[in-house]
Amino acid sequence: MANNLGNVTERTRRRVELAMKELGYRPNIAARALRNGEFRSIAVVVFGLETLGNVRTVSAIAEEAARRSYAVELISVQHSPEEAGTADFSWAIRRLGQDAVDGIILILETSNSAGAAVRLPPGVPAVIVDAGAAFEHPSVDANQEQGARLAVDHLLELGHPTVWHIAGPPESNAAAARARAWRTQLEQAGRLVPEMLIGDWTPESGYNAALELAARQEVTAVFAANDQMALGALRAFHENGVPVPEGISVVGFDDMVESSQFWPPLTTVRQRFKAAGATAVSLLVDQIEHGEAPAGRRVIDTELVVRASTGPFGERSSRR
Repeated sequence: MANNLGNVTERTRRRVELAMKELGYRPNIAARALRNGEFRSIAVVVFGLETLGNVRTVSAIAEEAARRSYAVELISVQHSPEEAGTADFSWAIRRLGQDAVDGIILILETSNSAGAAVRLPPGVPAVIVDAGAAFEHPSVDANQEQGARLAVDHLLELGHPTVWHIAGPPESNAAAARARAWRTQLEQAGRLVPEMLIGDWTPESGYNAALELAARQEVTAVFAANDQMALGALRAFHENGVPVPEGISVVGFDDMVESSQFWPPLTTVRQRFKAAGATAVSLLVDQIEHGEAPAGRRVIDTELVVRASTGPFGERSSRR
């Protein structure tokens, strides 16, 4: 019998199990969880699945949760809380109240001012991912500043006078952190800080920004805030007769699976999405199963992957 009660005879047990099989009965998992105090299920609330970073983070969380025998319920809130107020997030929390979950992982890749509007239910185990700020709950962030510094330093070490930046959208924590580190690194090196161009993570926005840069002879090195915008930039430079890396060097960020197949293969900053997802799940499970997980940020290091899209500084006018 499903509950394995000790006061049931073996004969009765066999009769009940046979009847359950004939009727197609399945144990009520929710009821059992209420009795035992656990559902073996976690919710992942994410503000949009349009970006590569969010998709890979969700995938890493699901993989680690499955390894620990936890199911994952994914709830996508289509707009950032800054754009939509707290309505969409409140809906997500109400939905969680109706479902059977033990804790929440919130992927908050949006601005700090938006994050300030988010209120999680008191007493519910929770972990924040990509918040870019301190919360009362444990949080996990990639070391965005480190990655941007690695990108800028690599280009300066190749002899480029300065580095131009195609930034992500201003409401993004990651984009803001990368842009701050880009600017700070150039200032500390005593280099000119060029005007920043703004994209929206898409290849199209990288393409449009690079069209402007391709027309300027002084531009010899570009750091794009993600690989997709870098892909668009590579196309724009190719179409305008600016060879990469001979005429201009390009660095991306994320190390998406396809980056090594770009032409030329893209130098980029690798984010350790799997490590971030595993850390988030570990922190949440510690709360669920042991009632403990100290607040504070856990920062996951990044690394530079050098490929063929970057090369030594050379005068563009002599290489076109």
